[in-house]
Amino acid sequence: MAEIHDDMATEKAVHEAELRALDRPTIRAGASTPWGTAQVSRRYADGIVLHSTASHGGFHLDESANPVVHALFRNVGGFYEEDCEWAKVAHTFPTLFTAYEWGLADRTLRDYFPDAYERVMGVTLDGSQSHTRARREFERRHRNDWVVIAALNSDHKPGFVECIATLGGIRGETGERRFLVPGSDYVIGRYGFVIDPLKHQPYDGPSSFVTWAARR
Repeated sequence: MAEIHDDMATEKAVHEAELRALDRPTIRAGASTPWGTAQVSRRYADGIVLHSTASHGGFHLDESANPVVHALFRNVGGFYEEDCEWAKVAHTFPTLFTAYEWGLADRTLRDYFPDAYERVMGVTLDGSQSHTRARREFERRHRNDWVVIAALNSDHKPGFVECIATLGGIRGETGERRFLVPGSDYVIGRYGFVIDPLKHQPYDGPSSFVTWAARR
């Protein structure tokens, strides 16, 4: 554990040192953005400005900087919101970001834009390299399994969790089924809980769900 903490401390120190070496001056605010009027604006380079508003923010690349972004990542208008799309800017202009920021950007692109990332980088991602890929693999693997979409502790069967499931976990499906799952079994994975037909039997008894109770 000490080695892990040492690695984190080193990474933080390197990140902070690289930040100090970067020139990101605050410039006059007030620019109009898709998220509102900018309250704070920082220039990363000519034509590349990070805007922060009262509610959100992101980068704006002008007509000289935006064409540099790969066509598969490029946003028309040059605005890139701060949650995920900022990574497109960092990927395109790595020298304007720290190594830590660039690594985070690379992970963000793999997680949220895997199709474009694969084509731009010439690679094939698997579930360990992309959240989106992992979710798609889960959905493909369990498309014919009952996946829980709602669950609560049963008032009628103490120690059990009453579950509503659909095939593939697709919400809106009319073929919902209820199951009782022992509380000790009900450990939710990253993308949902899959019913084991050998252990978890369909349940048609009194329900703790208001909607199901009303149906009865």
